Amino acid sequence: MTTTKRRWWGESRRASIMLTSAMLVLGTAISLPGAAAAATVSPAVGKAPNVATHEQAVSVGERQAVLDYWTAERIAALNEPLSGNAPTSGPDGAPWTRSNALAPTVGRLFFTNQGDDSSCTATVVGSANLSTVVTAGHCVFSTDLLGEDGQWATNVMFVPGYTDGRAPYGKFVGRMGVADSTWLQNNAQDTKFDSYDQAFVVLNKNERGRTVQEVVGAAQNVGFDLPGAQLVFQFGYPRGSSDQARAGLPEYTGRQLAYCTGQAREARGSADWPTPKGQWGAACVMGGGSSGGPRIAAFDPLSGLGTVVGVNTWAEYMDGVTRRVCEHDDENCARHLVGPQFTSAITKPLYDRAQRARVGA
Repeated sequence: MTTTKRRWWGESRRASIMLTSAMLVLGTAISLPGAAAAATVSPAVGKAPNVATHEQAVSVGERQAVLDYWTAERIAALNEPLSGNAPTSGPDGAPWTRSNALAPTVGRLFFTNQGDDSSCTATVVGSANLSTVVTAGHCVFSTDLLGEDGQWATNVMFVPGYTDGRAPYGKFVGRMGVADSTWLQNNAQDTKFDSYDQAFVVLNKNERGRTVQEVVGAAQNVGFDLPGAQLVFQFGYPRGSSDQARAGLPEYTGRQLAYCTGQAREARGSADWPTPKGQWGAACVMGGGSSGGPRIAAFDPLSGLGTVVGVNTWAEYMDGVTRRVCEHDDENCARHLVGPQFTSAITKPLYDRAQRARVGA
């Protein structure tokens, strides 16, 4: 098959199996965590016409229903089997093992999509309400596998620092999804929507009345209109790997956090799959489930903090030198995990709407 045919719509277990069998195939604006974020973001004037929101679980009963839905057994069912393969790591994919602020701020996002249980990755970003995470658009609103019947995700739950079924910082139920209204028109095939595949989720407070940022004690910066060609770190909870030698390792089954690092390159697409400008990412073998994971620039591996400049949404095989699109069996070809670079035109209105949303008691 053509290596550029790479829609990731439907991050369900069923779609992940289909993907695996088919593919295996600095700048102008930064918003800072915590109180600094509120001070650096200008107030929104009126309601941005391109911002679409959707209530997820607001009442106490609705929130409890989501927590009850995600039993340990239901969560475990989303993990792929372990292979017993020998550990294999590299810049294009490895388990994240450092103990710092990174792990608490990145978590696994569980939801129901088109009737199927599913998971992506999301990241706590500094916000006025201390309750905002960023992820991919198709992790919040998605079509069916035919590109029809677009629906908002339900049973949304974020688990920061998720590891091997454990929730060291608790579980936070989604309160509101925020996406660009253009994304709601996507048909899962037309690449013109790629730039809009980004979203935010506003989380409810936990059962003790604490926000996610208060509990994890940190948040990543979020930046707009920053250069794409930078050294980046990309994180996720993939349920597969494009490298068969690493398939089935814990960090590629949904159980543990994985990462890739390298120079981000811009995807070029092909005649069959033209790609809009602004799709960036490094060489990376992480598969489905890593969608929505952060692409972080100016990342400090010691503190675990940096600036989220985009999210993982799809993959393209390209030559690491010429950047030409290539076939995965080409020895000079590397799979790049790419996604939209955050902009003040598309991302900032979403972020402003999300970070100012009320989170209740």
